[in-house]
Amino acid sequence: MKLMNNGTGLVVEDVRHAYGSREVVKGVSLKIRTQEILCILGPSGCGKTSLLRVIAGLEELQHGRVMVDDDIMAGEGIDIPPEDRSMSLLFQDFALFPHLNVMDNVTFGLTHLMPEQRDARAREVLEQVGMLGYLDSFPHVLSGGEQQRIALARARAPRPQVMLLDEPFSNLDVRLRNQLRDLVLHVLKQSIASTLIVTHDPEEAMFMGDRIAVMRDGVIVQEGTPEDLYHAPVDTFVAGLFSEVNRIPGVVAGSAVNTVLGLVAAPGFADGERVVVLVRPETLGIAGPRGSGPTAKVMTARMLGQSSLIHLSVEQPGGQGLHLHIRTMAPARPSEGDVIGIRFDADRAFVFPDDGED
Repeated sequence: MKLMNNGTGLVVEDVRHAYGSREVVKGVSLKIRTQEILCILGPSGCGKTSLLRVIAGLEELQHGRVMVDDDIMAGEGIDIPPEDRSMSLLFQDFALFPHLNVMDNVTFGLTHLMPEQRDARAREVLEQVGMLGYLDSFPHVLSGGEQQRIALARARAPRPQVMLLDEPFSNLDVRLRNQLRDLVLHVLKQSIASTLIVTHDPEEAMFMGDRIAVMRDGVIVQEGTPEDLYHAPVDTFVAGLFSEVNRIPGVVAGSAVNTVLGLVAAPGFADGERVVVLVRPETLGIAGPRGSGPTAKVMTARMLGQSSLIHLSVEQPGGQGLHLHIRTMAPARPSEGDVIGIRFDADRAFVFPDDGED
C-alpha cells in the first residue's frame, strides 16, 4: 500500500486493548501532526507501551481506528501489516542485527531503492547522527550510545511518516542520556514525520515533546503543552509528575483555605470540603528573618548543584510541625536551626479534593 504524505499526521481514535479480561487501553484518542512530537507519559503498567504496539501493528487492533495521513492502518476491517504502515519503531534495547555491520544495519529496510540510492541514504542519516566513520563496524564493538545512534539512523533511513520511540533512553547513563536526547530531538525536527515517544520520565517528556499526553490506568488524563501541564495540572497525580510538591491539607471556608502559609483561594469548592493544597518547592522563597509573613525552622539545607533544597518545619495547630521543602537558587543557605520567613505566592498554589494520600 503506497502512502501519500498530505500532512494530516497520525490519528488514533477510541483505541481499546485488553489482555484476556484485563483492559489496559481504555478508549484512547490522539492526533499528532506532521513534524510534531507527542510524548505519552505515565508510570509502568499504565498502558502506554501497549498503545504504541497497537499503533505499530505489533498487537492486533481490538477496537477503534489508527490512521496515517487519512489512510486507515487498522480498523473498519482493515489491518495493514507493520512493515507497510510507513512507521519506524525505535526500541529501548536498540535491536540491531549483530551479524551485520553498521552500513548493512542501516540499509536493511531500504530494499525498494537501487544500491547506489541505498548507500547515499545510509550515509546521509549516519552523518546526521555523527556515525559516518563507523560504516564497517559491528554492533558488539560499539558503546550503548553509539548503538542507539545507529538504531536511530536505521529508523530514519526509510523516511517513515510516523516515528515510534519506546523508552529510547532508559538503558543509558545520565550523561549519555542527556547528550542523546539533544541529538534525537534535532534529528526528529529535521524530518516530516509525526513522532510518538513513550516515556515514564517527566523531564524527558518536557524536553522532547511539543505536547504531552499523561496516561494513567489506560486513559489519557490530561493532554497539552509542557507549560499547560506544569502550570495547570488537572489533579494531584499530574501535578506530582512534573516536580516534587508540598502537600498541605485543609478545609474550605468562604471559598478559601486557610493554610500555615496563608490564605489560598478555592473557587468551586463547598464550605467544609476537605482539600489538599499543593505548592511546588520552587515557588516558595526565603524572606529573611522573622517578619509579618509565615515563618519556619530550618531542619537542614542541601546544595544540589545550581539550586539548594531547604527542609523546613512550620508550626501548625496541634503542635506537630508541617514538613515543607523550598528549592532556591540563592547562593547563601540558611543554617540548621535558623528561623526564617517564607515568601509565598498563593496564586501559584493548586487546590484539589483531598485524595487521602500522605
